[in-house]
Amino acid sequence: MLKKLMLTGLIAAGGALAVGGTAGWSYLRTGYREASETVRSSVPIEWEIKRARQMIDDLKPEIAKSMQVVAREEVGVQRLSEEIDVKQELLSRARQDILRLKSDLESGSVKFVYAGRKYSVDQVRDDLSARFKQFQVHENTTDKLNQVLAAREKNLDAARRKLDEMIQKKKQLEIDVENLQARLTMVEVAQTASPVALDDSHLSHTKDLLDSIRARIDVAEKMVANESILEGGIMLEEAASPELLNEISDYFGEGRAEVESLANSID
Repeated sequence: MLKKLMLTGLIAAGGALAVGGTAGWSYLRTGYREASETVRSSVPIEWEIKRARQMIDDLKPEIAKSMQVVAREEVGVQRLSEEIDVKQELLSRARQDILRLKSDLESGSVKFVYAGRKYSVDQVRDDLSARFKQFQVHENTTDKLNQVLAAREKNLDAARRKLDEMIQKKKQLEIDVENLQARLTMVEVAQTASPVALDDSHLSHTKDLLDSIRARIDVAEKMVANESILEGGIMLEEAASPELLNEISDYFGEGRAEVESLANSID
């Protein structure tokens, strides 16, 4: 898909170049830019974060190389400093010897004894002259070495600062990519979040059953109420009179007293 988008943009830009000549380069650049932006926007953010992590990891060899350069320079500077210290010590001894020979010549003596051997004034003067020339050469060399040492120490300090800066920037990039990952995770959670769906079918069926029972009870109650209304509380028909009872009693030959007692109980 990405290749197709880029190919389409490049083909269109190439056509514009062929048609428009010099102006076509502008179309080509515009088409390439738009195709690149389209491709970039279609790449998943998660993949881009992984690519950023890989780019941060790719900084490790460069940092390691810089650390090696700094380490080698530290060793070189240390050796140069030690070399200068030795030369300074030799120069200090040579200066003392030169001053001693100079003092001996200034004493007016014509014969000099050093380490059990005798030397004439001319020999001492020649030796002093040679020593002084060598001293000047070595002193000049030592001065140059001190200048080189100062420059290398300055460069070493700059390299150390650059290395520290690279390490700090790498750490900051690692923090930044972790923050981006956390933000992306929160966005993904927000995008996929939805209300919790509970299976309330059984609850709904139970509620329907209770509603049905409630409706049936309501109907039964209304039926009972309607029956009470139909029966009423007022006697619409007269009860059997005592004369009817007497007539029945006479008909069946029963005693009149029982009939009257029955009639009284009915009243």
